[in-house]
Amino acid sequence: MRAVIQRVLDATLTVNGQEISKIGNGYVIFLGVAVGDTEQIADYFIKKIPPLRINEDENGKTNKNITDVGGEILLVSQFTLYANTEHGNRPDFLRAEKPARAEELYNYVVKGLRQAGLTVKTGVFGEDMKIKQTNDGPFTIIIEK
Repeated sequence: MRAVIQRVLDATLTVNGQEISKIGNGYVIFLGVAVGDTEQIADYFIKKIPPLRINEDENGKTNKNITDVGGEILLVSQFTLYANTEHGNRPDFLRAEKPARAEELYNYVVKGLRQAGLTVKTGVFGEDMKIKQTNDGPFTIIIEK
């Protein structure tokens, strides 16, 4: 599993021109599920994301977590995080989990983060989504397990 976390001032996700989700201050998280990922791996992300101190305090130091700043999360499934570009010019996605299982684990992470007390908004799994976001910093990190 891979998560690309971008700190944002705001973000809006649309599908077919219709607004599906909108957040203010917080994180846009692109989540990729690999073949063989499990609930135990997802639990690592559920436990790791809430306490991450990647928000600035009053001194400009990254000492605050998402709860400290009242932030929200826009969690977007992103199988392309497992693109293999080693051969040729067209990536393959063989390391990405099949859609049904990937959606199960994506929903598991959404539920787990919500149970941790976070506001989590989502996209529409498997749809062509358009995301507008105002990156803050920019500050982007990658978590892998």
